[in-house]
Amino acid sequence: MTVKKIWPTSCNVNVDTAAAPKDDNEVVAKGACCMGFGIRHFQAFLIFAGLSVAYALRVNLSVAIVVMTDNSENPDFEQFDWNERTRSLLLSSFFWGYIITQVPGGSLARKFGGKTTLLFGVLICSVLAILTPIFAQIGGWQLVCALRVAQGLSQGMIFPSTHTLLSQWAPIEERGNIGTYCYSGSQFGTVVMMATSGVIASSALGWPSIFYLSGGVGVIWAIAFFIWGSSSPAQSKLISPEEKKFIEQSIGVDAAEEHHAPVRTPWVKFFTTPAFLVLILTHSTHNWGFWTLLTEIPTYMQNVFNMNIRSNALLSALPYFAMFLMCFVFSSISSLLNKNQCMPLSVSRKLFNSIGHWIPVISLIGLGYVSTDDATWTIVLLTVTVGINASTYLGFQVNHIDLSPNYAGILMGITNCAANIMSIIAPLIVGFIVTDERDAGQWRIIFFIASGFYFIGNLMFVLFGRTEVQPWNEPQPKPSPEKRNSTQLESQH
Repeated sequence: MTVKKIWPTSCNVNVDTAAAPKDDNEVVAKGACCMGFGIRHFQAFLIFAGLSVAYALRVNLSVAIVVMTDNSENPDFEQFDWNERTRSLLLSSFFWGYIITQVPGGSLARKFGGKTTLLFGVLICSVLAILTPIFAQIGGWQLVCALRVAQGLSQGMIFPSTHTLLSQWAPIEERGNIGTYCYSGSQFGTVVMMATSGVIASSALGWPSIFYLSGGVGVIWAIAFFIWGSSSPAQSKLISPEEKKFIEQSIGVDAAEEHHAPVRTPWVKFFTTPAFLVLILTHSTHNWGFWTLLTEIPTYMQNVFNMNIRSNALLSALPYFAMFLMCFVFSSISSLLNKNQCMPLSVSRKLFNSIGHWIPVISLIGLGYVSTDDATWTIVLLTVTVGINASTYLGFQVNHIDLSPNYAGILMGITNCAANIMSIIAPLIVGFIVTDERDAGQWRIIFFIASGFYFIGNLMFVLFGRTEVQPWNEPQPKPSPEKRNSTQLESQH
């Protein structure tokens, strides 16, 4: 796939007058295609729904395990005698598999298409979710743990697949907004699962229905995505020729090009490109802060404020609901900036990333100094910290596609793998520092560390982040066996 400079429809595209439209009809066609609702937006909705299901499947156990180990509210269903250590093991086991398939997931998505890998990633995870109650009954926590590892393996392909799909479907000028819409599904799925699971578990259906319903919805989504989803505009049977041409010209695809020949992945160049190394750092520091909040705030609220926010499903979901809403707020702001053509892409990426990282720096420091008698301000600051993170979807989260549309899925797999290792390390550091869970001073150190990671990660992105397509984006064909043999003979002579 050749990425070229083209005539822009927004301020985020480099101008090449030689590639400008030649007549008014082409201008009108491009403008109408860009502004109207198209199949690319329908694909974005399908991806949004897929990520919603994926995150519902990811968090369903964290909610269900409460009633699985305490059935006092609904004694008609089996209770498991799992201690805190076993529960922690089960909740973390998902990420053991999740880390492993990040990089392979990007390579597979590039080879077989983002549709295939996203479809199978969600479908396998959904089927395993349906099997969870049965596995718990016949094999106890050991079999459930193995099942969660397998679910993590299947979901490890989801983000690389999504980035691969975005690199094919999202025009340059819409990349940030469409990416934000797609990834907001992760917050939507989290909110729905947290807000409804308590009601489901206490109903006549019991806690097994949490897994049956979330898994069943995943299977339905997979059927819909199999019918209507496509890896690229060229493979879609629904798209109009005008929209297909608009997307391909925007991202720089020559419709006449064929790419069946195997290509060499420039692994060494990935890790010798400063802009990508900074992206790995930024993604990792982001996850440190985000997962510190996600995993430790309930413990902090329970021990410091004597408030178990997990017992209140709506309150637990509030920060993620705020993040979901803020996705659309920031997308609207981005659209307005693009419409007025007021800033280049590099400035836009760094501006939104700074909002998503440096405002949490302030709110986390404030969180460390909130009085232990004022739980309301703690909830407000927590909601702000998590909600404002939505701005990063217009920042580093889509920078992989900026650097290399061809290898965006692989790049996302690499950074997401490193970032999720940090997600595992961060809670361990909390356990090392917080020896007395009721000591607000020890928790203050945790918040300061998280804010420091946010600050440093974004500072590096602002200073060294780039949005230009890298020279190694253009795939280099692998030499044929005949050419390799010829080269070997020449070297011998």
